Amino acid sequence: MIRVLHVAPGNLFGGIETLLVTLARLRDLCPSMEPEFAICFEGRLQSELEAAGVPVHGLGALKVRYPNTIWRARRRLAELLRRRHPDVVICHHAWTQAILGPVVRAANIPLVFWLQGQTTGRHWSERWAALTPPDLAICLSHFLTTELRTIYPDIAAHVVYNPVPPIAALTDAARREVRAEIGTAPDAVVIAQACRMEPGKGARILLDALGSIRDIADWECWQIGGPQRAMEREYFDALRAQAARLGIDGRVRFWGQRGDVARLLAAADIYCQPNDTFREGLGAVFIEAMRAGLPVVTTRLGAAPEVIDETAGFLLAPGDAGAVAAALTELIRDPALRARLSAGGRARAEARFSPAVQIPLLYEVLMKAVRGHPDPASSSGCRQPGLL
Repeated sequence: MIRVLHVAPGNLFGGIETLLVTLARLRDLCPSMEPEFAICFEGRLQSELEAAGVPVHGLGALKVRYPNTIWRARRRLAELLRRRHPDVVICHHAWTQAILGPVVRAANIPLVFWLQGQTTGRHWSERWAALTPPDLAICLSHFLTTELRTIYPDIAAHVVYNPVPPIAALTDAARREVRAEIGTAPDAVVIAQACRMEPGKGARILLDALGSIRDIADWECWQIGGPQRAMEREYFDALRAQAARLGIDGRVRFWGQRGDVARLLAAADIYCQPNDTFREGLGAVFIEAMRAGLPVVTTRLGAAPEVIDETAGFLLAPGDAGAVAAALTELIRDPALRARLSAGGRARAEARFSPAVQIPLLYEVLMKAVRGHPDPASSSGCRQPGLL
């Protein structure tokens, strides 16, 4: 039995936060691993973790430009480590590793860094994080093991894929109900995109592609997600303006920020996210789409080729709106192709990304850190691994 403390910012909600909520909700898949969570900002992540029934500890809003908030968060984490005695601490995000990793080091507790997104090693948070090497690192994909070297060239990397649970198919009545919420016809072919509102994730490319096929009847596009920061609001507004300029604003529906993404994907028909510059560390939403039975259209950037193959969708060159339009046209017009890729995607997601496989694998990786670390009880007063 090991107690694992996950440390994360918590101010936004994206792939990292979805992973943490999944680990909390599905903790019974590995009873030997007890998760707890320390987060800096109140918000949706804290609410969903508390709803899952796991211990959640607040460290206080932390802003680098205010040094007093750094010292306060560090003091609270140090006290938490003394009080809860975790066997291993995982820092999610370079920002967290940089600011709070040294506290874990000082407590002589095994420290793991979990890399979940693209990195260059040049951002201030990455350079700062490099000053506190972890005992080992976890990467969400093989692609990220190369990215990790920009921060930690000598740290062992272990791949643990994002554990994405199955998504239940909707009944016909439930499917119609979801579509009715936003005025989408029951028989429309719905193309969905669910992601953070930030450039690089291909929303502009998708809208350009849809503008070129506006003469094809019966499709609609759902943009699932809303702005969480001021810069995202500007981008969100630009997408709406682009849809209007292309004459497709009546067929592009903006759902905004949602907590029921799986339900919305289950009511769609195609998933399209043609990233043009953003390199997904894995792309959990691609797996969610496959779990929901949606063919996926994306680009050969980042870890996408580890997730999608010809049995599950289309991998295209980035920045090619014409190729996106061609792939969507083929899928819209060929229900049999959609059905074949739907079945292939479900099977691939179950084989590669099942929580029943990945969560126990996480336990085995964390045990490597615990077993390879000097006994903390001899120097910090913390309990030995496995003792309650």
